[in-house]
Amino acid sequence: MSITGAFIVPHPPMIVPAVGKGSERQIAETAASYSAVAEEIAALAPDTIIISSPHSVMYSDYFHISPGKEAKGDLSRFGASSVKVSLEYDSEFVRELCHICGDDGFPAGTMGERERALDHGTMVPLYFITQRCADFRLVRIGLSGLPLTDHYRLGQYIKETSDRLGRSTVYVASGDLSHKLQEYGPYGFAKEGPEYDERVMDVCARGAFEELLGFDEGFLDRAAECGHRSFVMMAGALDRTAVKPRFYSHQDVTGVGYGICSYYPQGEDESRSFLDAYKEKAAAQSSEKREKCDEYVRLAWDTIESYVKARKVIKRPDGLPDEMTKRRAGAFVSIHKNGALRGCIGTISATKRCIADEIISNAISAATRDPRFDPIGEDELGELTINVDVLGDAEECTFDDLDVKRYGVIVTSGYKRGLLLPDLDGVDTPAEQVSIAMQKGGISPKEKYRLERFEVVRHF
Repeated sequence: MSITGAFIVPHPPMIVPAVGKGSERQIAETAASYSAVAEEIAALAPDTIIISSPHSVMYSDYFHISPGKEAKGDLSRFGASSVKVSLEYDSEFVRELCHICGDDGFPAGTMGERERALDHGTMVPLYFITQRCADFRLVRIGLSGLPLTDHYRLGQYIKETSDRLGRSTVYVASGDLSHKLQEYGPYGFAKEGPEYDERVMDVCARGAFEELLGFDEGFLDRAAECGHRSFVMMAGALDRTAVKPRFYSHQDVTGVGYGICSYYPQGEDESRSFLDAYKEKAAAQSSEKREKCDEYVRLAWDTIESYVKARKVIKRPDGLPDEMTKRRAGAFVSIHKNGALRGCIGTISATKRCIADEIISNAISAATRDPRFDPIGEDELGELTINVDVLGDAEECTFDDLDVKRYGVIVTSGYKRGLLLPDLDGVDTPAEQVSIAMQKGGISPKEKYRLERFEVVRHF
């Protein structure tokens, strides 16, 4: 077994005495757990330590694996320049991992930023580890904006790389929990904060990694966590492996959650093939939703399937309701995959002969032309969920007329225009709604603008 141990750890700079200057005593329990974990890692005497960090180079659609031969960093950003680390990168491991990902067409590698000091998400774990051992090489991996399932897949590739090279490898998943646990915390309080910490600590303490994949992206955003993707990647590195989990501690006294757990492999276990199981479940749910959907969503589904599989634009089917064939209106088609947005394109007002034609056109665009995403592939069809929003007429309004649950908003400044649909996860106030719409339209806060609101009928 090349992965000899895996650990979930936080990365508060204040836990380092040279940074905390006494304040670290608030999280003494976390520091004691960290020291125990570092002792265990030293006892494993790993050839290579993998650290996935939320504060390394991060892209929306790509995983950055740090290149080069040497890893250096310090905590001067936090007033402790004397705390330094200098290590070798495991360049052979990086080359092999990139080769495996490349052969599979997976978006990970060393492209992008090349010269960068170690981030604090990597430095804090290394502060504890290097006090006990330093005879290892490092691989540092950033997270991405890609779905949780892709983070799990990268973990699987890490495991494959370690197996191929015969490395004795330890995985360290660096990540804090919610940043919204207390009113006095760095981001204030949200009810999702303690809900996330309680739920994720229960999952991690049991080693029930399949449940990590089931966290809704909107819920994660509202909880303001930073470690979940790191934990999922670690879970992928333990795919098909029985583990002995241990919970060490959890603290939330600073308004940020700090949790520590360890996992020791106990041999192969095919029943812990969590990504396969999750995809099967997602496919069954997608199929069930498709069977129950109305004519609007069914038309979008049929359009996307036909275009993705054969690049054919379907003809408007017979038997559609008059509302779809005789009325004109703007429409948005939104596509989600495993809870994360996968494509969304729409029209503010009618551009086609009828709503049905509007849906056909926008469904193809959402699946293949949304500039934020790669075109949807045929292998993804079973994991998708789709909804269609048909827009009502827009009416000019004031800020006080807005209601984020009932109305969408259009912000216009000269030729620039931004739109946001109503009732979206994570958008709770008119101020947030208008701000996001302005960003989408490229409208700065200093520009004069006018507001319009509209209602939608949302079809699932």
